[in-house]
Amino acid sequence: MTQRLVIANWKMNGDLAFLEALASSLPSLSNVQTVIAPPAVYALRLAELAQGVFEVGLQDVGSHESGAHTGEVSAAMARDLGASVVLVGHSERRSEHAEDDKIVAAKCEQIIAAGLMPVICVGETLVERESGKAIDRVRAQVTAQKHCLRNAKEVAIAYEPIWAIGTGKSATVTEAVQMHQAIRGVLKEIVPAAAPGISILYGGSVNAENAPELFAYPEIQGVLVGGASLDTQQFAAIIRAAAK
Repeated sequence: MTQRLVIANWKMNGDLAFLEALASSLPSLSNVQTVIAPPAVYALRLAELAQGVFEVGLQDVGSHESGAHTGEVSAAMARDLGASVVLVGHSERRSEHAEDDKIVAAKCEQIIAAGLMPVICVGETLVERESGKAIDRVRAQVTAQKHCLRNAKEVAIAYEPIWAIGTGKSATVTEAVQMHQAIRGVLKEIVPAAAPGISILYGGSVNAENAPELFAYPEIQGVLVGGASLDTQQFAAIIRAAAK
């Protein structure tokens, strides 16, 4: 893993003017792979603006190759738009759209078939954290994607404690590192050959202030950034922190 991975998840935010502002403000650093995942309707324009400084991702794709699935975007369509990375299994998809591990696995298969890189999101609720079940919950989510992890040419896992997404709270560095170590451990168990090449990212209220501390630990190979990615100066600072 020679590059750190910094992914911006805009969620349902942004507009064409913001695309233009962002594209002109991001640093191009050889040891950082920067990916921007806007709402799907903006992916094509963002790809036109990328100029090799960053890559374009999608926040989600459908679990079918094609067909009568109104409102869905296929992985092949994502590729046509210029995307190279797709998030899958984000907690908001799991909670708001009732996506379980089986659906996440089906989407992973579509992403791999299209030649794209899946970023599998995992994480625990506050109740699971406080009851001592956080590691067991995350291990189960990772294990459920064994087929995807084994067969993807490129794949990453993003650990996002659900209670820290968009709340302004963040897991302590100790909590984040412990979970990353647990994820690395289960990867070595279920996909030993692929495990060394799988990056593990941290997400959950990542910002310019806590990014340098997170990147001080080798267990954290990248970050998945939500709200702070909508601030061009702050997101650029996170990318620079990753380069160090």
